[in-house]
Amino acid sequence: MGEIVLAAKVTHVPTMLMSEQPGPVEGKRQPAIDGHCEIARRAKALGATTAVVCDTHWVINAGFHINANSRFEGLFTSNEFPHFIQNLPYAYEGNPELGDAIAKEATDRGTYTLAHHLDSLELEYGTLVPMRFMSREHEMKVVSVAAWCTVHGHDESRIVGQAIRAAVEASDEKVLLIASGSLSHKIWANKDYAANNGTFTISSEFNRQVDLHVLDMWRRGDHATFLKMLTEYAEHCCGEGSMHDTAMLYGALGWDGYTAECEVVTEYFPSSGTGQTNVIFPVQ
Repeated sequence: MGEIVLAAKVTHVPTMLMSEQPGPVEGKRQPAIDGHCEIARRAKALGATTAVVCDTHWVINAGFHINANSRFEGLFTSNEFPHFIQNLPYAYEGNPELGDAIAKEATDRGTYTLAHHLDSLELEYGTLVPMRFMSREHEMKVVSVAAWCTVHGHDESRIVGQAIRAAVEASDEKVLLIASGSLSHKIWANKDYAANNGTFTISSEFNRQVDLHVLDMWRRGDHATFLKMLTEYAEHCCGEGSMHDTAMLYGALGWDGYTAECEVVTEYFPSSGTGQTNVIFPVQ
């Protein structure tokens, strides 16, 4: 019987890659990189074989979708930030059996989901950035789940999360479940970016205060209260991908029955107007 051995909400800011290159950002994102490595070390200690990544940089407009290819390999340049991420090499083994099982389980539960085995369907950087750093500590198979959901409800993403857990438990896999996305996500307006040192600042004090309150709730295990505000939080604080990655995460962990106290492994930091962190969600 398989199991989700560890779960985490993680950042995927492009400046993590730039932090390892010469320039004004060099070294500035080391705490975020260290957080990814720590999560991977713990996953390795728990025997994780596959990372299932709920990726808020994979936008979808109908149904739910899973990249369940058997192999991912290529060079990635971001369409969004080609000056930040360009010619990034990647090579990971996939887990098509698990990806297919998640899609079937979600569909059987009433949430139409398709798994794809296409060499031309690239991974997005919400998957590539965490795996780049985590793979240094522990190589895992990869399944990527689209989590930038434009016409979907959090109740549907909750079902996808439940399907992830059910499919994992019906398999022989030990899984690291990753919700890849920011907290608040109001990027600086283009004309204001440079004037406000945008790379290292947040665009809204309101968003920062709500983010910090959310982290406090997670630390205390007050997830039931957080879930009551999830939809409004995602709306008013511009949650990345409408925070469908987070809804999937909670669906897999038991939704409002989840009570574990979370561990912040990278302290909250602003990036390009947004609020970022790495947080471990212990599996109950």
